[in-house]
Amino acid sequence: MDDKKVRNMDELKRQYASIPIPPELDQIVKSALQTGRQADSGNGHLEPHTGGRDMTGAGVQSGSHSDVGAQAGPRTRSRSRLRRSWVIGVAAVAVFVAGLNTSPAFARTLSEVPVLGSLVDVLTVREYKADKGNYEADIKVPSVGDLGDPSLESSLNEKYLAEGQELYDKFMAEMNAQQAVGEDGHFSVDSGVVIKTETEGLLSIGRYVEETAGSSATSIQYDTVDKKNHVLLTLPSLFKDDSYIDVISENIKAQMKQQMAEDPNKIYWAEPSEDMPDAFVKIAKDQNFYINSSNQLVISFNEYEVAPGYMGVVEFVIPTEELSSVLASQVYLK
Repeated sequence: MDDKKVRNMDELKRQYASIPIPPELDQIVKSALQTGRQADSGNGHLEPHTGGRDMTGAGVQSGSHSDVGAQAGPRTRSRSRLRRSWVIGVAAVAVFVAGLNTSPAFARTLSEVPVLGSLVDVLTVREYKADKGNYEADIKVPSVGDLGDPSLESSLNEKYLAEGQELYDKFMAEMNAQQAVGEDGHFSVDSGVVIKTETEGLLSIGRYVEETAGSSATSIQYDTVDKKNHVLLTLPSLFKDDSYIDVISENIKAQMKQQMAEDPNKIYWAEPSEDMPDAFVKIAKDQNFYINSSNQLVISFNEYEVAPGYMGVVEFVIPTEELSSVLASQVYLK
């Protein structure tokens, strides 16, 4: 191995060794190790002998079953201790992950840890689960951190907790209502989080919900945060005035028609008619959106909102040049 590789390896080792262990994780490991030692003592296992007596068992006759077991003792115990250490390590990691999922304080501690920090900015801190016959719920509630503004973090996290609680309450009410009249229907709810964009300046986080009752319907709601200025962006805040509504809507209609012309399997409700009076006309003032990693606006529609269910959640990337005349600035869209 050449000198450069050796230096790089040494630096990686130094950085790894310098990573501080969060107090909660340190205590978990210590507790697990102590439990392991107590279990050893209770089961008659011996700690390595430090005196002069031969631990292979003096006086045992060679060739007997006891002799073989005695001679293998230290090595077997060593392997046993290694296995126990490995199991304890796995258990500690399992508790560590559970800590992330149940303890916001634990999660916040980890966000200060080098290397790990970028992995724990968005965590699942609560999970509602139900499984009763044909009724199932798995609702994951995210928590965001390391935004540099505790007030913004608290506002978002309180909203996410409220969303999760409301979704779970809705599920339980539907299940109880059906069971009260003797129905054993099929109803399930699955929700979680998806990170659409995470750059130095932006975080776009989506919470998806898939509800199934005979057929399924998927919805997703996005939040986009300016991480540098600690601002939760809204669609109107990106533009000079409400003229963006028509500009974006016309571009989306053009994209819909183009996609349908190029692919007969794609269908959008792009034009109102007698058969489709509720077809897409224009976006809402606060239409669901996010900003992608290329600093482009992406408009999102939930399943069944502007297209048949088989199309799923649909998105349209709006070219920034189409928006240039109505943008408030080019800080976010470029």
